[in-house]
This record gives sequence, C-alpha cells and structure tokens, in this order.
Amino acid sequence: MEVRFSERANGLKASEIRELLKLAEMPEIISFAGGLPAPELFPVKEMEEIIQKVLEKDGRLALQYGSTEGIKPLREIIAKQRMAPAGVNVTADEVAITSGSQQGLEFSARVFINEGDKIICESPSYLGAINAFKAYQPQFIEIPMDDNGMKVDLLEEALKANPDVKMIYTIPDFQNPTGRTMSDDRRKRIAELAAEYQIPVIEDNPYGDLIFDGERHPSIKSFDKEGWVIYLGTFSKTFCPGLRIGWVCAAPQILEKYIIVKQGADLQSSSLDQRATALFMETYDLEKHIESIRGVYGKRRDLMIESIKQYFPADVKYTFPTGGLFTWIELKEGLDAAVILQEALKDNVAYVPGGSFFPNGGHPNFFRMNYSCMTEEKIVEGIKRLGKVLAKFY
Repeated sequence: MEVRFSERANGLKASEIRELLKLAEMPEIISFAGGLPAPELFPVKEMEEIIQKVLEKDGRLALQYGSTEGIKPLREIIAKQRMAPAGVNVTADEVAITSGSQQGLEFSARVFINEGDKIICESPSYLGAINAFKAYQPQFIEIPMDDNGMKVDLLEEALKANPDVKMIYTIPDFQNPTGRTMSDDRRKRIAELAAEYQIPVIEDNPYGDLIFDGERHPSIKSFDKEGWVIYLGTFSKTFCPGLRIGWVCAAPQILEKYIIVKQGADLQSSSLDQRATALFMETYDLEKHIESIRGVYGKRRDLMIESIKQYFPADVKYTFPTGGLFTWIELKEGLDAAVILQEALKDNVAYVPGGSFFPNGGHPNFFRMNYSCMTEEKIVEGIKRLGKVLAKFY
C-alpha cells in the first residue's frame, strides 16, 4: 500500500516514551519509564460522587457543546487556586482550558513556529515538547543546564547571536527529564530577557505543586511585566490525568490565538470533565490531596536515591530532585543507555534512554527514571536489578 502522506506526516515518529509506556502494562516489568502518577492516590470514590452530582444538577449542559475557552467556573478556580499560588494575579479571561498541557505545547508550536524558525530550549528538554515542536520543523538552540536550571548567561548570548529566535521553552520546576529546579533569580532574568528581546517564553509547569523540600518557587510569569510569558498548567500530576484538563494562562492578545487554534483542533475540551473538575475543586480541598501526594512521592524519591547509592556502580551520577517525578542518570562516556536498556529488559526492568531528550541528538550515556508510579518494594527490587545490569558495563 503506497500512501502519499504530507512531508510533515512523513517526518513524524512515535514517541519513545509512549512506546515504553506499553511496558508498564506488562505485570512482570518494573517500569521506571513513564511519568505516571500513582493510581492508588486517585480520588476514585469522590469522583463517583462528583460525576453523579454533575449529571443530576447540570446533566444537559455537561453533555452539550461548550465554549472553546472552557467553562467560566473552572477558569475562575484556576485563576484563584492555581495561578495565585504561582505568584500570578489574573482573571478567568486570561485562562483557557486545553486537553492536557500537551495540547498547550502543540498549540504553542502552531501559534509561533514556521518552518526553519529558531527556538530555544533547555538541554536536555521534555521529549513530548520536542516532538510537538519538531512537527513544525524548527531549528533548536539548546541551552545547557546546571543544578540551578537553564544557564541564563548562555541564554542571553544565544539571544544576542540569534535575534530571529521565535520563542523560548522551559520547565523551571523539577524539570523533565532532569528533576532540576531553576533558581528564582534566573526566573526573574528570563522574564526580563523576554521583554528586552520581545520573545515569548513558554513556561511549562506541570510539577510546581509537587515540592518535597522547602517552599514553592514563584513562576517565571510572576515576574512578567509585559505579557511575554505564556504559562501552561495541568491537573494531570495532582488530580486525575485521565480527565485531560490543562490550561493556558496568557495575555489576552496571545490567548486569543490559542483559542482560535483550539477551535480548529477539537472545538472544546470535554464539558463533563470540566464541570466534574470544577465541582471537585469547590467540594474538596485539593491542597490537602496534593499534600498526601507529596508525602508518598517524597518517600519514594528518597528510597530510589538511597537504592541507587547502594546498588549502582559508584561513579554513576544522578540528580537529587526536590520535587516532581524524575531523577536523571549520567553514565560514563562511551556507554549507550539505549543498548543497556535491551539488557535491562531481559531482567524485566525499564527506563527511558536519554538521547531523545536532546533535540539535536547526541548524549547517549543518560537515562531518565520515574519514582512516582512504582511501590516501595518494586523500587528497591528494580534498582537492584538495574544495578546488576550496569555492573556488566563498568
């Protein structure tokens, strides 16, 4: 069968993470591959009650088409309960609902990127964003990181050398894949650079609430004086990922473009899911729910790091995240994590090789591991198995 696809479609390939997530469905595999929340923490009983109430009270509205930007009660809740803790004072009119923050990434590419445009991202960066952006065929400029996030001095050099850059993409809190967190002074400086060079910043923040140590950091958008920062948020990591409720918070002039793009993509996000999410937020204390998640994930992070210290070869490097879902492993030069994964799978343990997180390629000696989804017992056993595999290569 010879199908004539578009050039864009011919350039697409399946996400490495999506393929590896299939392994998580196999009971014999201990998978550290996906960024999955712990399903035992989902508020199943509460949602049974909430959805029943939505259908009883507003059934016809919940099953009908709705506005593209999303129902106003939910947007008001996001503005007050989610954006305010990030240091951002906005109204519902500056928030639009998306089908997860992944849709916000895809829309960002559609709104800002033409073929051949230059965009800036951290090195490494989130694979889902890289894939969403790559469909629009940009040139990636990678900015190295240290333990305080993207190096803003190198970012400024890149902006000076490339005045035609179209946008900057960053994950400041517990970055995917490294788990690193950007310092507050760098957040402020990025907002200043955005205004100085008049370049939009896509601030992707799915993990900001999941802080284990210390206080929550102010968002980059909290330092935004002129509206150049676009904030992408989601309930997927703190509530129920299956509902696919995310949002874009942006200046009205920019948000209008996202809404028009969404009209062409899917008209709207699910009316039922939006109303159920809003009623849950009105009925229950999400902060209390998030606090319980932090407790579980913080314990699992500690256990994974301690197990790495005990079972991995001594010179394997790793990050110690202060929140979020991931730690980032660096192997010695010359090793290929994708090759080692094939050996690990023989022992029924999985992770995500790191090469795909670098948009311009290279760096095969890294891999990402998730600690949120596996039980404590499986974390220890999985790291023990993986340590034996790595020992063969050291």
